[in-house]
Amino acid sequence: MPKVSSENAQVDDHGVVLDRHGELDGYTVNVVEFRQDMDQTPMLKGLPDDRCQCPHWGYVLKGKLTFRFVDHDEVFEAGDAFYLPPGHVGVQNEPGSEVVQFSPTKELKETSEVIMKNVQEMQRG
Repeated sequence: MPKVSSENAQVDDHGVVLDRHGELDGYTVNVVEFRQDMDQTPMLKGLPDDRCQCPHWGYVLKGKLTFRFVDHDEVFEAGDAFYLPPGHVGVQNEPGSEVVQFSPTKELKETSEVIMKNVQEMQRG
């Protein structure tokens, strides 16, 4: 049976974020550690409505995260299971927050490409 674990996960260390991930039958499983507070708004520029269009299902292992929608904010804390529909932006998190999330790989890849492009542009500027 396929699984993602610390032994077989790919690791991307982006400094402010540590992402351990793997794919399971069209879904990507991420264990993400946010090392410092960050507003993800600038990283989503260029996506429809400048918001993440990839749905995510997950569970907060540690810390607290705030996501902004068009008409409200949602706060998720350690012990909370969550669903983020398309149209969200991560606007705040406690340093050390950690989540496990499940996302459709195709949509996540499209979103990640825009994020990486924006991060590279921010580092040059």
